[in-house]
This record gives sequence, structure tokens and C-alpha cells, in this order.
Amino acid sequence: MQAILRVVLLALLLPAAQAAEHMVAAANPHAARAGLQILRAGGSALDAAIAVQLALNVVEPQSSGIGGGAFLLHWEEASKRISAYDGRETAPAAARPDRFLRPDGAAMSIGEAVGSGRSVGVPGVLRMLELAHRRHGRLPWRELFAPAIRLAEEGFVVSPRLHRLIAADPLLPRREAARALFFLPDGRPLPAGHRLRNPALAAVFRRVAEGGADAFYQGEIARDIAAAAAAPDRYGRAGDLAVEDLGAYRAIERDALCGAYRGYRICGMPPPSSGGIAVLSILGLLERFPLPRVRGGSAEAIHLFAEAGRLAYADRDYYVGDPAFVQVPAAGLVDRDYLRGRSTLIHPERSMGHASPGKPPGAPAALGADATVEAAGTSHLCVIDAQGNAVTMTTTVESAFGSRILVHGFLLNNQLTDFSFVPEHDGKPAANRVEPGKRPRSAMAPTLVFEREPGARAGRLLLAAGSAGGPAIINYVAKLLVGVLDWKLGVQAAIAAPNMGSRNGDTELERGSSAQAFEPALRALGHPVAVLDMVSGSQAILVTPGGLRGGADPRREGVALGNRGRDH
Repeated sequence: MQAILRVVLLALLLPAAQAAEHMVAAANPHAARAGLQILRAGGSALDAAIAVQLALNVVEPQSSGIGGGAFLLHWEEASKRISAYDGRETAPAAARPDRFLRPDGAAMSIGEAVGSGRSVGVPGVLRMLELAHRRHGRLPWRELFAPAIRLAEEGFVVSPRLHRLIAADPLLPRREAARALFFLPDGRPLPAGHRLRNPALAAVFRRVAEGGADAFYQGEIARDIAAAAAAPDRYGRAGDLAVEDLGAYRAIERDALCGAYRGYRICGMPPPSSGGIAVLSILGLLERFPLPRVRGGSAEAIHLFAEAGRLAYADRDYYVGDPAFVQVPAAGLVDRDYLRGRSTLIHPERSMGHASPGKPPGAPAALGADATVEAAGTSHLCVIDAQGNAVTMTTTVESAFGSRILVHGFLLNNQLTDFSFVPEHDGKPAANRVEPGKRPRSAMAPTLVFEREPGARAGRLLLAAGSAGGPAIINYVAKLLVGVLDWKLGVQAAIAAPNMGSRNGDTELERGSSAQAFEPALRALGHPVAVLDMVSGSQAILVTPGGLRGGADPRREGVALGNRGRDH
């Protein structure tokens, strides 16, 4: 962790990456270079995002891939149109609300549920990317796979971070296919410096490049996914993902959820992601306070940010689920009058402790308390092309290495553990309980920020941003936005600034950061404080009059790359 903190401190002093016409910010240099290659070949922002995702599957398999899902926002500069694409996984048709209950009726632990085939949802990312490519692609679909195929066939050098994650995972070596890919024949985890090749994944990429997403969702690959997901849990209950579930999966284009904050227009994902709602909620709760005059990183700033987080997460946990199954009062949860009234619960000199959900406009009559246990994982990427089109996309297999079930060189997700393990409370159903065909709630928060123009739905694109980090994603993205919009930090400095906030429990402070020094002051205000390793994984691109400035999270392996001009 000390090495990460040294990198964070250095990043605070370094300027953001700069480019004149197009840029990629991603969690791994190989993936960023794959996206940049596509942009240089004349590809669109969406084309580049596809190439980045595929390359991430090769070099960052613990975080995302074609066995998982994603949410994507697209900005089309010519039409001034925002599109929101939902590639969230779905529960199998055979899923039932008691999916993660033990035989005695008690909820499983997250560790019991993760490594089972019962945790695997129908992957969504390829269907989503194919749908978005039809709308916004410029290069042929098959050309976008070339960088990732080359990476998988030629291999890449295992980084110290990937080595540490493999070595620290107790479930990974228990799966034969995963053990064969990520461990040496003598059982040792792949060391840093080892060249990891994945010809099986390259073969899948070739088939999907030629046959489209149908090559994944139908036929041999689909049958093998279903067979692998039949893996039983520790109680002997087999997984129930069927070939028919894969064939029936559809990605969805939704309307972005937008709101105002201090003269800016902020747009995010609607449900089943809670990211757009909760980020807008935190900002709306803070708008009553003179945050631009509060010193960033101070005890006062952390107090206000954490209290806003308590209220936002309380609402998010209680109300948000798949809108096809539950009435989600999305507009009410981000209503400015509702948030202004709710912000009066924030006292400048004491913490409220645990927050209860509010009653926003349009709230359903009765819901049960939520009992979702969320793991940290995920990856994020941002792309802006030479025409000003932008993509911000958060992508995941859920926890590190997903379900640990490897099929044809890619890992299957454990996304169904994002449902509430306890389906009801006091006879009332939880909004996020398991149901057949349902999409679990997510914290993913890809975000676009616009400068407001009179009479316009959205003015000039200012920022594309997002983060990895499981349920803390919401706080990471809100912190980034406050840093850029309120405290006028550079985009790299805003990403590298200490992580902090509350998810309606402890007030969390990043271990070893300057925020940790305020633990006594926060405790004096009544905050329950936890000092944690808060490894975010944020990426962002800022649009300036002089070009683009990109930032990547130094806590991971991220990098922002771009062209300085058309002659490069």
C-alpha cells in the first residue's frame, strides 16, 4: 500500500495528460494503446471503447470482460444527443428470491455465494457493445478485435498488481481452468514478469469478430457457458443458467438521467444502475452548502461529503432496483426540492449517524429493507474522438476474478450477488431481491458533465468521467466531480485526491492519505470512522478550449493517452 500512496502523492504534483484532438483514459496501458490505435485508424469514440474493453479482458481479467456486463453513456457531438446503454447481466429464468439463503433460511455470506455457479448472471457486455456499434460505430466490427487478438496470442507481461491479486485470491486455485491459466504447473501464482498468453480467448474473439455477438450467445460458446455455470455451491445446489437464457438476452438503450449542479448539467445512468441517482443526490444535497469556499480535503469538507453520502445511500439502497420489476422513483430521488429539504438533516457540527430513507415524490407505498452485500471490482474507461463524440463506460465481472469460473479463456461474472440476499423484510419485498430475468442493482456511475447554455438541453461537453470500486464508486465519482467543479482541481489532481465518504455506515478515510489526519476531528463530530485501503480506479477526460486533458487513477495501472495533432 505504501507504494500506491507514493504514486498518489506524485500524481497530485503531475499535470494531466494533454491532447489536441482525441484521447483514451483506461485502467491499463495496453488497453489505452488499443483504443488509441483505433482512433488513429479513423475509428469513432465507440469503436475505440470496444477495442479498449476487449484488451482489458486480456490484461485485466480480474476486473471486466465478455463474461460480465457494463453501462455506457455516449455523447454524439453533431446531434447533441446522449444515449445510455444498459448491458447489465440478468438472472436466469429459473432464479428464485431464496437464491442466496442457506438451507436453514439464513443469508449466505458473500464468500459462500461468490464462487458458485448460482452467482453467475447472463453476460451482457457484448450485446450492449454490438447495439451501440450499430448506432455509433465507424469502422467495421471485426477490425475492433485485432488489438485484443494480438495481445491474447502474443501475450503480455504480468504486472506486479495482477500477480498480487492472483496470489491473494483463495478461490481462484480451486477452479481447474482458472488454475491452469493463472498459476504455474507447480501451483505458484504467475510471477510479475511472466508472459501470459491466452489463445483460447483469442479464438473466441476471432469467432465473435466474424459472427457478431450471436457467436457468443448461441452455439458452442453458449452451451459451454451454461455447462460451466452449473457448478454447485457449497450446499450442493447447482447453478441454473441455461442456454435459453443466453439466447434471450437483450441490451437496452435507455434515457440518461440528468440534473443540474451549480450551473452545470450532470448526466448519468438510470436504473438498474443506482450510480446516476446517487451521484446526483450527493451533489444536490451539497448544493445548499458553500462548498467552493470550503477547503478541499479539510475536516469540514469530509464531514459534509460523508453526511450527504449517508442520505444518498439510504435512498439508493431502499428504492433502486430493476425498473422492469419495481417502481423506482428516479425523478423524485433527484428532485431539487426534495434534496434541498433532505439536506436540512445535515448538521454542520455533528454527524447524523445512520440515515433512514426519505419519501421522495413518486415513492412506492411499501418496500422491505435491503440486505445487499456488494464486492469491490470493476474497470472504467473514457474516450473522446476528433469529432467531439465521447464514451464513458464502466464494466465489470463484479468481484475480483468474478465467479472464478473460466470458460474459453474468459471469466464468468458473479453479478447475481449484487441482489439482496434476503428477499423480504417484515413481509415486504426488497426492491433489489432476486427474480427471474431481473437485472441486479449496480453502483456503476459513468458520468458526463456539460456547461449549461440558455435554452439548450445540454451545452458544451466539459467532462467524461467514472470509476471502478464496487459500491464505493458513487463516492469516488462524486469526489472527482466536486474536485473539478467546486475546488477547480485539475482532472488528474481530482482523481488522485484522497478518497473518503460514507455509504451510510462508517465514514471511510483512505489509509495513509492526508484525509486520515482528520480522524480525531471527525470522531469528535460523532462520526464512526474506518480507515481503509480505498483503491478506486477513476478515469476522466476534461474538454478545454485548448484541447483535452486526461487523468487516470494512480492507485491502479491507469493511463490517459492522446494525439497532439493530426500529424502524429
